[in-house]
Amino acid sequence: MTDVTTLGEFIIEKQRDFPGSSGEFSRLLSAIRLASKIVSQQVNKAGLLNHILGSVGTENIQGEQQQKLDVYANDQFIKALTKRKVVCGIASEENDDYISINQEGKYIIAMDPLDGSSNIDVNVSIGTIFSIYKRISPEGSPVTMEDFLQKGTEQLAAGYIIYGSSTMLVYTTGNGVNGFTYDPGMGVFVLSHPDMKIPKDGTIYSINEGNFYKSSKGVQEFIKYAQKIDPDTKRPYTGRYIGSLVADFHRNLIKGGLYMYPNTTSSPNGKLRLLYECNPLAYVIEQAGGEASTGRERIMEIQPTSLHQRVPYYVGSTNMVKKLEEFIQSEE
Repeated sequence: MTDVTTLGEFIIEKQRDFPGSSGEFSRLLSAIRLASKIVSQQVNKAGLLNHILGSVGTENIQGEQQQKLDVYANDQFIKALTKRKVVCGIASEENDDYISINQEGKYIIAMDPLDGSSNIDVNVSIGTIFSIYKRISPEGSPVTMEDFLQKGTEQLAAGYIIYGSSTMLVYTTGNGVNGFTYDPGMGVFVLSHPDMKIPKDGTIYSINEGNFYKSSKGVQEFIKYAQKIDPDTKRPYTGRYIGSLVADFHRNLIKGGLYMYPNTTSSPNGKLRLLYECNPLAYVIEQAGGEASTGRERIMEIQPTSLHQRVPYYVGSTNMVKKLEEFIQSEE
């Protein structure tokens, strides 16, 4: 392989893109990179190692069964981030409360260490989602809840790692989106998808249609619209739903499409978490030229009120999001 740019080289070259940084972002990303390599290795062995497969018999704060690899991934990311003295606090899907570390640190991390973990046992792509903010509380003091309850517009960086046929790390610092594929032979992430852009018009919609009758009238009408035959608008759209947020999002980012997780009668506030699922992927999609919405407002402008807050989530190609918003808002 010749003429490759590694993730480490790219970060150094683009260091100026991380506001107020003097090497901190390089240390932050190196921690995320290290943990993702370890998790990727274990994911690839999941069918061989019994201690990785299955649940641990406990539930997280969401009331979801924790998988063994959930706990393992959470531990690896916390351990790697703690060793870097630039992080003062971590919020994770797997922990009831935030974790306060390194009072001198400038940044806080919100993360879903292993999104889609219910798919581990059936060998479907899963991922990690992360979001980086600058703390609000004074350096040298313990991190506070206020540090975590910041709008998505305040994110300094965000991204995800997808563990699939290859392992990819995709991130943004507000200056476009770049993707890096892990080369296990070299042991490094290599720039493979520079300046990623999502098509304005997509032809894929991703939703659990089993919840059709639990969804609002606007969402139902959009699905019917998506299924109608209209060659001028390239309909019917293709229905593609993996059931792993990172995997569905990644496909739609590359090919153009819309991911939908509405509020339903059984989940009136939606199911996805604002801080460590919706906001980071909203930042990525906006930087790639797409949009993220609740159907009524921009995701990144929501003022969070709790660590594990849930919201309806529609993210993807701009024109698809806007069309869906028309259907949802017509209910009013």
